[in-house]
Amino acid sequence: MIKITCGTDIIEIDRIKEAIEKSGKKFLEEIYTQKEIEYCQSKHESKYEHYAARFAAKEAIFKAVSILLQNRFELNWKQAEVQNDEKGRPYIIFHKVDFENRIISKDITLSHCKKYATATVTILYE
Repeated sequence: MIKITCGTDIIEIDRIKEAIEKSGKKFLEEIYTQKEIEYCQSKHESKYEHYAARFAAKEAIFKAVSILLQNRFELNWKQAEVQNDEKGRPYIIFHKVDFENRIISKDITLSHCKKYATATVTILYE
């Protein structure tokens, strides 16, 4: 049977900025892949908005795929990566996860403004 799940998250950009400024590389390397760090750093003045959007994305991804997990430790921060295609649209890449063969389709949308970043993820699965 084919089913659909959804996950959404919103976060204050200042919370992510403070976490990065407080712990620096430790926070970045725990949460983000190298490609995500490179992408966000390339945004210079708006890098914290992009970091926050990707943090919200990872939370939304976890919420959407949680039904496929045996326990919450089955997916870590860096196993779900958000990249952008040639037109700038975000997409999800999973790294070393057992449930990916059950996913038929996945979609993600990100948004941010001066104070907040948000993400919504939909997963179509068997």
